Amino acid sequence: MIEATELTKRYGERTAVDRLSFTVRPGRVTGFLGPNGAGKSTTMRLILGLDAASGGRVTVGGKAYRDLPVPLRAVGSLLDAKGVHGGRSAYHHLAGLAASNGIPRRRVDEVLDLVGLPAATARGRAKGFSLGMGQRLGIAAALIGDPEVLILDEPVNGLDTEGIRWIRELMKSLAAEGRTVFLSSHLMSEMELTADHLIVIGRGRLIADTTMRDFIETNSRAHTLVRTPEPEKLRALLESVGAQVRLDATGGWRVDGPDAATIGNLARDHGLALHELTSTHSSLEEVYTALSQSSVEYRTENQKEAAR
Repeated sequence: MIEATELTKRYGERTAVDRLSFTVRPGRVTGFLGPNGAGKSTTMRLILGLDAASGGRVTVGGKAYRDLPVPLRAVGSLLDAKGVHGGRSAYHHLAGLAASNGIPRRRVDEVLDLVGLPAATARGRAKGFSLGMGQRLGIAAALIGDPEVLILDEPVNGLDTEGIRWIRELMKSLAAEGRTVFLSSHLMSEMELTADHLIVIGRGRLIADTTMRDFIETNSRAHTLVRTPEPEKLRALLESVGAQVRLDATGGWRVDGPDAATIGNLARDHGLALHELTSTHSSLEEVYTALSQSSVEYRTENQKEAAR
């Protein structure tokens, strides 16, 4: 379990993490979300003792990271997959980590097999690795000590579709074993499929700490997806009764305002055929984007206009 209490980090006059309190519990995948500059990376560095807090405290299993007797057996982390000497092989990188923490060398072969790095590849120099291979090596390093707590920053970066599905299932299986899994990612669609719980921050402060379902259902707006062979007639009809109509990414009309029954009756009364009429809710990406707008530190002019 990870516990942060009034955690604060200042860099001169800038406050990167502002009295942040949360608990990451075992047995579930906890997603960590926030815009660029929100303080996510700084928070993870504070958990791992890579930065010193300006105030408050954070513990892993009830202890500060620096007080853990064998860190890799307690916490596995991936913050930067490129943090490997390019002239060293994947095998020897992992072997060095194992030796420094009293972990049997056989564990190196186990994690290489687990993350899908073949023996021949693992003996090659890391500087020749693709981005995806580097991510697999970083995950192997996080797992080398068979830890109870995992902290992963953008673990699917560079992975192909198969690799993304693999890391998703791995995270879920580790959580099902009772481990604590803390996962940061900008891929909202993947986070929605993977995480059970969400911690959302903006400008270093807590925005939400809740289950994935509650986060979406509490903050989303219901809308209706409609398809028809006469789309312009339907749009004009819906707008005439005050509905907000916009083109959906799938090619149908996304309607805010009247519910599906009202839309269906309206189309029937005016002789319009409907090929689809589906009530749905906002996705995690839509809810998150709307909720975090005021916390985005860097925006284009179009984003600023949309937020007004």
